[in-house]
Amino acid sequence: MRIKERVSLDYGSLPFAYLKTDCNVRYTWRDGSWDDGVESDSEILPLHIAATSIHYGQAAFEGLKVYEAKDGRVFAFRMKENAKRMIHSANTLLMEPPPVELFCRAVRRVVKLNQRFIPPYGSGASLYVRPLLIGTGPRIGVRPADEYTLLVLVTPVGPYFKQGFSPTKLIIEQTLDRAAPHGVGTAKAGGNYAAGMRATMKAKRAGYGEALYLDAKEHKYIDELGAANFFGITKDKVYVTPKSPSILRSITNMSLRELAPDLGYRVEERPVALTELREFIEAGACGTAAVITPIESITLDGEEIVYLPDGKSGPHCTAFYERLTSIQHGDAEDKYGWTEELEI
Repeated sequence: MRIKERVSLDYGSLPFAYLKTDCNVRYTWRDGSWDDGVESDSEILPLHIAATSIHYGQAAFEGLKVYEAKDGRVFAFRMKENAKRMIHSANTLLMEPPPVELFCRAVRRVVKLNQRFIPPYGSGASLYVRPLLIGTGPRIGVRPADEYTLLVLVTPVGPYFKQGFSPTKLIIEQTLDRAAPHGVGTAKAGGNYAAGMRATMKAKRAGYGEALYLDAKEHKYIDELGAANFFGITKDKVYVTPKSPSILRSITNMSLRELAPDLGYRVEERPVALTELREFIEAGACGTAAVITPIESITLDGEEIVYLPDGKSGPHCTAFYERLTSIQHGDAEDKYGWTEELEI
């Protein structure tokens, strides 16, 4: 079913930023069950002054994208995987996890209500869906809340990095850590991103696109970027990505690993030593917001390790990007079962 009406926006120039849409949906868990949810056009969330989300960090979120296909159909990408990851985050932070079906129902509902904000095919933009799970029950003692809210909002967005699918420069962060091993780094916890702003803003002030973290224990291995996973490509066509107990479980990275064999690459998910950076012929950052951003260079101890000397994307990142986005937009067969057509 085609979109009946669309808001007039310059979709090709949208930043990755919040833009008010028609409504959001809100579900509440109390007394042992989730309610049927309500629709709201308010951008304000009433919150108890002793809510655990603002005192003790019981807050986690997700991010997924919805795309219009060339024929007007609308697809969500790997929605159930986002639902599963929110369950993991909730369990990590001792929150009540929304069941997969409730999560998916909420996404379908909010997209349908805001269908006129879905960017047109070919614009380079998408409808970003942000599910947020927070503890809303009051607590002064340190313990889990007895009430939780699942709020789902949408906003049309452009690429996460302002240059889009163009190379960016990174710098190794050597004095700050993102997350400790066996901590909450694998969860999409709000507090992880608050702490991560230190390195990100430091990198941006120095003229880089993002910071690249090392493992917190030894500072010898690559972990991830402030807002994306890392991967490298070897001359033997091996897709190498770090495996660590502190890295966020990226759905985009998981998808690239599954795509790799069909593109002629072997996959290695393992600890990646800092010394290996010079062995890669290409490298990239991947995540829902960025999809894939090629890495032009990585600066370590004042030395710039250059992957793309002409500043243009290389053939390996391009191949992965084109295959993944063609599936997301419905231009290629989805033999993996990743996309779900939404009724609008």
